[in-house]
Amino acid sequence: MDQPHALLVASPGLGHLIPILELGNRLSSVLNVHVTILAVTSGSSSPTETEAIQAAVARGTCEVTELPSVDVDNLVDSDATVFTKIVVKMQAMKPTFREAVKSMKRKPTVMIVDFLGTGLMPVADDVGVTAKYVYVPSHAWFLAEMVYLPVLDKVIEGEYVDIKEPMRIPGCRSVGPDDLMETVLDRSNQQYRECVRIGEEVPMSDGVLVNTWEELQGNTLDALREDGELSRVMKIPVYAIGPIVRNNGPIKRPNSIFEWLDKQRDRSVVYVCLGSGGTLSLEQTIELAWGLELSGQRFLWVLRRPISYLGASSRDDDDQVSASLPEGFLDRTRGMGLVVTQWAPQVEILSHGSIGGFLSHCGWSSVLESLTKGVPIVAWPLYAEQWMNATLLTEEIGVAVRTSVLPAKKVIGREEVASLVRKIVAEEDEEGRKIRAKAEEVRVSSEQAWAQGGSSHSSLFEWAKQCRLMS
Repeated sequence: MDQPHALLVASPGLGHLIPILELGNRLSSVLNVHVTILAVTSGSSSPTETEAIQAAVARGTCEVTELPSVDVDNLVDSDATVFTKIVVKMQAMKPTFREAVKSMKRKPTVMIVDFLGTGLMPVADDVGVTAKYVYVPSHAWFLAEMVYLPVLDKVIEGEYVDIKEPMRIPGCRSVGPDDLMETVLDRSNQQYRECVRIGEEVPMSDGVLVNTWEELQGNTLDALREDGELSRVMKIPVYAIGPIVRNNGPIKRPNSIFEWLDKQRDRSVVYVCLGSGGTLSLEQTIELAWGLELSGQRFLWVLRRPISYLGASSRDDDDQVSASLPEGFLDRTRGMGLVVTQWAPQVEILSHGSIGGFLSHCGWSSVLESLTKGVPIVAWPLYAEQWMNATLLTEEIGVAVRTSVLPAKKVIGREEVASLVRKIVAEEDEEGRKIRAKAEEVRVSSEQAWAQGGSSHSSLFEWAKQCRLMS
């Protein structure tokens, strides 16, 4: 009997490519299926995209094919957002995608698209792939808002940000103005219309795989499945198969970051990194620096060039980045902190015993990398669904503290930065002790979810039987 074949489709951008690569690796290693990944890259592949693809190929678990990108400038507004360009690009890829699938030597048993690629699902029917699923690399609350958005679009008038009461999502947490996804802030924008379309198309699949686990979000998952208004919108099975995150890679020695971390006490360092796109204003960078210094806690800061410094398009340079810091900062904090201006291996850093907290932009991949290591979070959401993630982490899961206002709306002052960092890392802070204990509890539950017979392990096998990847 031929080995079952899973076809995964990744949208452009590292934030969409890596989750699909990791899902492919998990399907191959756990279910022993053949995995092909069609990766729609960002035009000319960025070095990080290329590196991620090469690493996946080197592991030998997945076959990865890059699909040449198409020009969609004539299909989007001149000021179209990145989100809009990606989803329109995925729809425009239909002819290329169809030919790529038809040319495969072995026919796929199942097709999985990430949620930005739902426009490609009709191609599955064209090429005879009867099982088609959507992968949501985010959490269950995000999924609930996404599929319920078409309902809200019909019943709510005006802009969502102007509504004083939180928007009700049946059976799960309501969405307040500071929790909204960036894509729904302007209902006249093309990205909002695309977001509504995706919400309509997800339930047209045969089911959804979501990167969370039962013990973390059981109530929201129940609302998506059990008989009720939300499940009647959803209509299809939801499989919680998380956490799916990158594994630790080898560390090249000597490495200055880890040589420094090795000298620090257990759980004494706050790791500061706002993601590959997490650049701050010059004013905010200065306040963050002063806050780290005032906190008296040890820190490892992966610092990007401020967006107001020498223009956003110029390349990162150590001297340019360092020049954005307060005068004398590096000298005063020598030994107490380490500033890194180049790429840093985040998973390996979060795995180090000296890391006691993570000041993060709250991208879901970063959140999972932190929670699976038992590291609590200082939530610093910047864009996309990160505002929602910050609320989830602080108010529902209880593994984080967050800024008093959204950083997108106001510069966060140094005193507040210092207070947040101390709360997470300082041993004597009572609230911090509770948050650290909860983070450890979540770490344990994340491991149990993927243990033999655990909730996510069982959910993946249930899905595999449903789509006939295994008998």
